[in-house]
Amino acid sequence: MQLFYAPEITLPEYTLSEEESKHCVRVLRMRTGEELHITDGKGNMYRCKLVNDNVKHCKVEVVETISEYEKMSYRLVMAVAPTKNIDRYEWFLEKATEVGISEVYPLECDHSERRQIKDEREEKVITSAVKQSLKAYHPTLHPMTKFRDVVTTPFEGDKFIAHCNDAFGERAYLGSLLKKGADTLILIGPEGDFSEEEINFALANGFKAISLGKERLRTETAAVVATVVTSTINKL
Repeated sequence: MQLFYAPEITLPEYTLSEEESKHCVRVLRMRTGEELHITDGKGNMYRCKLVNDNVKHCKVEVVETISEYEKMSYRLVMAVAPTKNIDRYEWFLEKATEVGISEVYPLECDHSERRQIKDEREEKVITSAVKQSLKAYHPTLHPMTKFRDVVTTPFEGDKFIAHCNDAFGERAYLGSLLKKGADTLILIGPEGDFSEEEINFALANGFKAISLGKERLRTETAAVVATVVTSTINKL
């Protein structure tokens, strides 16, 4: 299956963007009459036939629409502090999209080493992962958001904060607390971990402290592990 992303797709015919047209004709070498798929990122998967293989303006005809294609039974929101090395954060965005995620909040924390990201660049990373992993839902990437703003944003579901500060006592393993089908929000801190003030603030606002295992993980690894554990529990 060749998947293209077109959030503004129109039916019954649609013309791919110049970038996607070039990819279709020059890279994939597709020709008139061949079949491809398009997603709008909102859960719709469109089976299409290529009716004009123009290198700048490929036109397709929608043959079939599949609604809520492989829709997840839960909503997973990951709030993760961007890493100093942005490549590591982009690795998280890519892998989390492949596994299954609903929203991402780049967190600005007390110990953050990176307080800005390039939204357009990170959107492209997510879009590429959507197409590669054949997803019909495009995760929402929020702007960089302060820790306390995320914590106080209303969320109807289970809320967790992963931290490494032993002064706060023992932390339960995430997998033992997750409920199948439950909406979930998970906070992952920067390389220097959350500050004590941040941990206290999250706990006071209904978050539960969690562990992701005995290993000491990098920020981006912890975020991917949390995504995978949540996905696994929901597929049991």
